[in-house]
Amino acid sequence: MTPDLVKALAPVVLLSGCSAVSPNSTISSALVGPGELCQTGVYRANSAEFLALTRSGDDFSYMFSDGTPGTIGTEDARVACEGDVVSVDETEAWAKVVAKETNTRFRSGDALLAGRLMEPPNAGSNTPLVVFAHGSESVGWIDRAGDPYQMLGRGVSVFVYDKRGTGRSEGRYSQNFPQLADDLVAASREARRLAKGRFGRFGLVGLSQSGWIAPLASNRAGAEFIGIGYGIVADIREEDAAQVQKELRDAGYGPDVLTIASEITKITALVASSDYKEGLEELSRFQQLYSNEPWYALIKGGYTGVFLNSDVEELRKNGVQQFNDLNIDWSLDPVAIMRAVDAPQLWVLAGEDREAPIELSLDRLGALKDEGKDIALYVFPDTDHGMWEYEELEDGTRSYQRVTLGFYDLLADWANDAVEGQYGTSYKIEN
Repeated sequence: MTPDLVKALAPVVLLSGCSAVSPNSTISSALVGPGELCQTGVYRANSAEFLALTRSGDDFSYMFSDGTPGTIGTEDARVACEGDVVSVDETEAWAKVVAKETNTRFRSGDALLAGRLMEPPNAGSNTPLVVFAHGSESVGWIDRAGDPYQMLGRGVSVFVYDKRGTGRSEGRYSQNFPQLADDLVAASREARRLAKGRFGRFGLVGLSQSGWIAPLASNRAGAEFIGIGYGIVADIREEDAAQVQKELRDAGYGPDVLTIASEITKITALVASSDYKEGLEELSRFQQLYSNEPWYALIKGGYTGVFLNSDVEELRKNGVQQFNDLNIDWSLDPVAIMRAVDAPQLWVLAGEDREAPIELSLDRLGALKDEGKDIALYVFPDTDHGMWEYEELEDGTRSYQRVTLGFYDLLADWANDAVEGQYGTSYKIEN
């Protein structure tokens, strides 16, 4: 995920869906809670179909290999747990894949981090190995992130770790990209050590915020390829501005309001990047002029909405504490970072992404390709951040349905150096 300050200041919301207990189960659902028999992992129906079962808060979530999600124990759930077997649609029993899991701890700087290597059955010298880089979420990934299991189910070895300050890892939660890139380099070193002799191609896969972190780490990690899902080639200020513009365009506002919004994001960028030392008087004037306008409350962005709804004197005095704690490095140039990457890159973008609008990224990735950088670029239309298909509701919000078909297949084929054909509704951008 991208460094969305609104999200960083709010509770984490996990998208999930549905469950039911099989009537053929030998254990009564009246005696056992819906998640008590669950084991995280991959459960397979046949060579093509599987599901990934993960923890979600105090519950368990699942996602089929076609991207359809659900939550164990809900009224419309399709899956129920029975130990190392799951019941699907009350008619089929899918067995857990016997993957090799190796838990570990490794040091990065001042933090001891927790990691897990997950290898498919019969992993060997031709099996690709990827390390998953985190987004901006503040929860651990071990047992909880579904994306690594989607790769494992497609025959890719995966190393996943709890980001510093989350889950089982020590350290302080951070959105300092150079520090997080150091952690990714350390994780890569540990992954290769644990999987020695049982992998072929080695690479990094990053989602959302990792569109910054994976490229920063790539060369030092020894990556032979990197794959980025719904990342952005823009700095934090540019991303915030793009988000605000998209929010207002999607609400139907035209050039007059968009011009005003452009001015405010310049002001809030100054406030944020100067540690509240500049731009506060301009912010106060903007609040007085426009706070009663109907579009004002629609502005969220990455941090602009927080500042617009904050008392200026409080900002001057204390800033926004949770924002301050993120330890952001405002000096990074995403294009320079991308230009320095040696490995081939896959970028997969969500066509209607509200958190990481794609227009600027498309322009910059195209320009880098023109310079000779080895970049494969795909867009899945009608998808939002996370590659979620959605239904647009009357109030402009979105009801998320499933991760679009073909996204995980594309990432896995990229890891295997075997990309070919059509992936769902996506199109490849050639230039």
